[in-house]
Amino acid sequence: MTEMEYTYLGETGMDVSRFALGCMNFGTGEPWMIHDEGRSRAIIDRALDLGINFLDTANVYSQGESERIVGQAIEEYDRSELVIATKVYHQMGDGPNSRGLSRKHVLDQAKASLERLGADYIDLYQIHRWDDNTPVEEVLSALDYLVDEGLVRYVGASTMPAWKFTRALYAADVENHERFVSMQPEYNAVDRHEEANVLPACAAEGVGVLPWSPLAGGFLTGKYSRDEQPESGRAASDEYTAQRFTDENWAVLDEIRAIAEAKNATPAQVSIAWLLHKDVVDAPIIGPRSLDHLEENVGALDVSLSDEDLSRIEAPITPRWPAPGKD
Repeated sequence: MTEMEYTYLGETGMDVSRFALGCMNFGTGEPWMIHDEGRSRAIIDRALDLGINFLDTANVYSQGESERIVGQAIEEYDRSELVIATKVYHQMGDGPNSRGLSRKHVLDQAKASLERLGADYIDLYQIHRWDDNTPVEEVLSALDYLVDEGLVRYVGASTMPAWKFTRALYAADVENHERFVSMQPEYNAVDRHEEANVLPACAAEGVGVLPWSPLAGGFLTGKYSRDEQPESGRAASDEYTAQRFTDENWAVLDEIRAIAEAKNATPAQVSIAWLLHKDVVDAPIIGPRSLDHLEENVGALDVSLSDEDLSRIEAPITPRWPAPGKD
């Protein structure tokens, strides 16, 4: 069995597993999600058995259903050994003040997330997006309050331009507020635009990086064919995933497939191993929908890539920001 590895989250002293279990799939919000709660619980249990101690969810995932499933699943485990992360920003109702990062919404949603998780505190509370309508000082003040009250241990962020993120970091320094310790960017072997955006800032500021979509919506698993229209999987119904079907991305996947065959690994394992070889990356957020996929993903820890392997994977793409179709 693959032995789990651990690292510190950014410049904190908190140990996290080299994978975060992404919990977006747990619930009934979309057709591709796991509608069977028993299957969701089985994946969480197996992830914890494999040594994953880091679970990442959000209030908006199936409108709180994911948080509830996670909360029930961890009841039998030692809470002090787990790192539970959730997020705030997106729409959580039909009325006013039901989205964004106002002090009201942040505090209301933190309380609601704690209730669904059945928890006394959240280890990592993340802003899911930047809110142009709320002053950054108000956002930081609200997060600071949650930390002071013992309801949140650390604060993090996700998916934004580097200039906005660094503005928040500097504002926290000036106002003596809690600083973001982590960033969740979209990052994988074909979506590398963040190398020209937020990743250099994270490296310079000691911010931990938790890549989402490490397998590019399934593209990097190798399950799609260059010459065939997808009839199943995310790409069959999700235009965002289908937009990854470009010549340069296929060229990356060709190299990944060849390296995987030579190493007796799978394309998914090589793709995740590529992320694990990046110094800036702490823990990719994997989102398996089956036990087999979970164990396959964790097996990436056993895949060693040479500098030549890394260069082959990276050669077809030149990272650019902003990237077409990204926000």
